[in-house]
Amino acid sequence: MTPMTRIGIIVAMSKELALITPLLEDHTTLSLNGFTFHSGILADRPVVVMECGIGKVNAAAGALTLIENFHPALVINTGVAGGTGGAAGVLDLVLASGVAYHDVWCGPGTEPGQAAGCPRIFPSPLPTEMAEKIGAKSGLVASGDIFISSPEEVSHIKALYPEAIACDMESAAIAQICHLKSVPFVCIRVISDTPGAADNIAQYENFWADAPARTFSALTTLLREL
Repeated sequence: MTPMTRIGIIVAMSKELALITPLLEDHTTLSLNGFTFHSGILADRPVVVMECGIGKVNAAAGALTLIENFHPALVINTGVAGGTGGAAGVLDLVLASGVAYHDVWCGPGTEPGQAAGCPRIFPSPLPTEMAEKIGAKSGLVASGDIFISSPEEVSHIKALYPEAIACDMESAAIAQICHLKSVPFVCIRVISDTPGAADNIAQYENFWADAPARTFSALTTLLREL
């Protein structure tokens, strides 16, 4: 990937967007289809950054608008995710080896988690060594339209994907759009809380005080490594 190749970056929430936009050089904005796109230079690369909103439908609509209007060579989804009680703890970075749905089943002829006409797991185009380079842990990220907060919900995810180390509400939908549009997709998340822990809501709320130091600095490192 050449230094002048445009990269799309998608976050779900304004708190996440606020950590990235101050880093942009030559920052300009454009509104399309109800979304605001922030173009600029980050880590010496042209990028376009957007906040899609929470959940799979918002994520898919945002990703499609981004791809069809800005034609990025790569889409990166970044922001926060819940842990699954495994290898990644609060404030750990996760570079997804793949992403998958934990709340999809399309009936006979498909596996639980598999969207019709798509792979069950959307793989990352990056080598596993990239996680070590950016100080992240590698593993599967599972997505669904629910804020995971109970041990039973975590157990459901782990039953489907024993290798899952994080869960979110957007990455698989973005991955599916990227798959349909033949655009490589990468997911990098920071763990905000441990669903099922007695204090997981407090973890999530307190996380935002500590996030800036550990989160999106890894994104700039990743951009330089691409």
